[in-house]
Amino acid sequence: MNSSTPTSVPGATTAFLCLLAGGGAIGFAPILVRMAENGPVASAFWRMALAAPLLWIWCWQQRRADPGVRVPASVLLYCGLFFAGDLALWHWSILSTSVANASLLVNLAPVFVTILGWLLWRWTVSRTFLAALFIAILGICVLMGPNLKAGGAGLAGDGLAVLAGIFYAGYLLAIKIARDAGMATLPLMAWSTTITALILLPVALWSPQPFLPQTLTGWGVLVALALVTQILGQGLIAYALAHLPAALSSLSLLIQPVMAVIFAWMIFGESLGPAQFAGGAIVLTGIWLARRGG
Repeated sequence: MNSSTPTSVPGATTAFLCLLAGGGAIGFAPILVRMAENGPVASAFWRMALAAPLLWIWCWQQRRADPGVRVPASVLLYCGLFFAGDLALWHWSILSTSVANASLLVNLAPVFVTILGWLLWRWTVSRTFLAALFIAILGICVLMGPNLKAGGAGLAGDGLAVLAGIFYAGYLLAIKIARDAGMATLPLMAWSTTITALILLPVALWSPQPFLPQTLTGWGVLVALALVTQILGQGLIAYALAHLPAALSSLSLLIQPVMAVIFAWMIFGESLGPAQFAGGAIVLTGIWLARRGG
């Protein structure tokens, strides 16, 4: 088939459904973090630790860990460091602010990716991205407005979510460097997940919150974090983005916070106030424009 031939409708439909399902799976992560019986950093560690062996088994079965590809160890270390910072900060933010705020603010990562790319590598920044940046900042101000007035844990949680988004941007840039060097997605996920778990382990053990869940239900929550969000969600999105036009890839980041808000409303009765609704809509618009014009 010629490479210019449009994607078949059935294939495109399947990929789009996988994109929606993957976004929904990842959007369920903050719900599981809230349900966990151990501390936020501990739940982040177990999310990685339980997923890593399965990813390595998957690598072995697919035989995609090509020994001919040599990626500098420093790049893999950066992947693990940035992802560990992202997860630890984001899990903390979920317990301190609303699921909506935590999910929307961390997904500002595409905005931070372009800013970091401009600062470090002098990427060209389009007018569309500058407009997206202005819109995103406006959305942040509206979204965080009530917590700015009240202060306390809610404001701290919002700040942690923004920091988590910056760390996630660093992770995405490190992943891009590894992918540009020729490393396949599956072994890259296995390595980054393993290194992230190793980095989070001492932090989780040092934290004052419980390291181990107390019941089988608590272990079930951690297993769901590993299987549903880390493997199923990321895997479905990776498959979908390989079979969909690039313009649709921005949906993967827009779906996640929307689904998280829906789940939080259904399970915790967490509703959106006027400021959150307006701020969330503005932030999503900024993210979408940033992906289009970054």
